[in-house]
Amino acid sequence: MENPDTGLNPALQTKLTHSLALLQHIAKEFSPAVFANSLGVEDMVLTDLIARHHIAIDIFSLDTGRLPNETYTLMQQAAEAYPAKPIKVFFPQAEAVETYVNTHGINGFYGSVDARKTCCHIRKLEPLARALAGKQAWITGLRSEQSTTRTTMQEQEWDATNGLQKFNPLLVWTEKEVWAYIKTYQVPYNALHDQHYPSIGCAPCTRAIAVGEDIRAGRWWWESPENKECGLHAKVSSLKPIK
Repeated sequence: MENPDTGLNPALQTKLTHSLALLQHIAKEFSPAVFANSLGVEDMVLTDLIARHHIAIDIFSLDTGRLPNETYTLMQQAAEAYPAKPIKVFFPQAEAVETYVNTHGINGFYGSVDARKTCCHIRKLEPLARALAGKQAWITGLRSEQSTTRTTMQEQEWDATNGLQKFNPLLVWTEKEVWAYIKTYQVPYNALHDQHYPSIGCAPCTRAIAVGEDIRAGRWWWESPENKECGLHAKVSSLKPIK
């Protein structure tokens, strides 16, 4: 039976209530906290939750300089839909990008895993470090069913690389549940999702997937599954005492 007020089934309503409570807890106990919005469908759910419930969590996004046009369109749509929660954009350092391109070529990341990870470091990890500076916690839209590299994630973890707590409020949500929320609350989302792009990153490193393929198959498709992370979500632990 669906919730007559929201149209959400009871299982999803329970998850939604928990995720919302977690976000409110983060805002209260780990201020200042920020949400890293990559403008994927999960991140738009979190953006809507934070904005709809006036939660004191700032939002940022990383513009790598190689994003699809559809992602920029969504960025503008989000700004118009959530004026009270602007997305602060961080860019890579121009000199580092110039050095990489002049050394490896404009698409040098196809050459090797190391070359690709170096590109990710310049375009994502260094800007992320600046975005997280001085924060007590950061939030992501990661879900455990997204890939083999994410099955052991926890809802709350200690991110030793960046020196702060990391939260994954949608960890146990299914893809179907994410879309149920999007449709129920009419949340804007990336048009590429309707073109068989379940996971969207930089344009040259993302492709559509075929029916039945793993949802992360379109990310860095030329690499083996165990390498399909950019370093933003490096292995973390919950060894540090948490509140």
